[in-house]
Amino acid sequence: MSKLEAMKERYDQIIIPEELNIRIEQEIQKSRQRQGEKKRCGSRHRLRGVIRSMEAMAVAVCILFTAALNTSPVFAKEAGELPVIGGLARILTFRAYETEKDDIAVAVEIPTIEMIAEDTGITVDEINQEILARCNQYADEAILRAEEYRTAFLETGGTLEEWAEHHIQITVGYEIKQQSDRYLSFVVRGTENWTNAYSESKYYNLDLNTGKVVTLKDMLGSDYVELANRSIKEQIAERQRAGETFFTEEEGGFAGISEDVKFYINGKDCPVIVFEKYEIAPGSSGEMEFEITGGN
Repeated sequence: MSKLEAMKERYDQIIIPEELNIRIEQEIQKSRQRQGEKKRCGSRHRLRGVIRSMEAMAVAVCILFTAALNTSPVFAKEAGELPVIGGLARILTFRAYETEKDDIAVAVEIPTIEMIAEDTGITVDEINQEILARCNQYADEAILRAEEYRTAFLETGGTLEEWAEHHIQITVGYEIKQQSDRYLSFVVRGTENWTNAYSESKYYNLDLNTGKVVTLKDMLGSDYVELANRSIKEQIAERQRAGETFFTEEEGGFAGISEDVKFYINGKDCPVIVFEKYEIAPGSSGEMEFEITGGN
């Protein structure tokens, strides 16, 4: 059995949600109705009727393919290996699900990088495997933490009704920062609404010309540390004058970037350094971002 035949077999086994079947049937019925009307109008419109029928079929196929990507991890992975017209890479949802147990809600959306490996010679299997493992691990550990919290809450006198009012939510997802022919930049996040202590974010920056992970040194040059530190201190001073609050160095505030500082690449091809909540400013300020210009 060829690879394409194997994919077709898996595709045929996918259970399509009822609402999609209804929508597809509606498109088919509309197509048939239009075709009948065109036949009554004469042979001059037959070709146009055929074209519209093909358009309706294309819509139906598109709906089914999208459903397959989001309901079958195996199909999504193999579909991601097929050639794509336009662009060198993109992000797809590899797996998505929601569940709830004991008033602990979990929503997970795991991304995967789709690459045209035949054209570029670049493979991203290792990164995709890391993303999958990281997302699954965070979700599993977050659920365990929430279950332990629930047990402790009930053992110390809390009621099930009071526990339900906590509305515990665990979320694993991603956000695309840039998706162009030059760079692919995105962040994968895990959060728990009842605690900030275990939230995690991992930024991925890929050079689509080489397939390598982009570093600050790649973007800013050999003196990237000095350049970034100077720029961040200047921006902090300016934002303080505008009324924002930052921790002092004695309070644990910004004293210089570390080797593993987080950053993404924005639409101007500039690195944006990110600090987590409470890292250099009060938690009410959220994540703090600083665009760094003047590099390579």
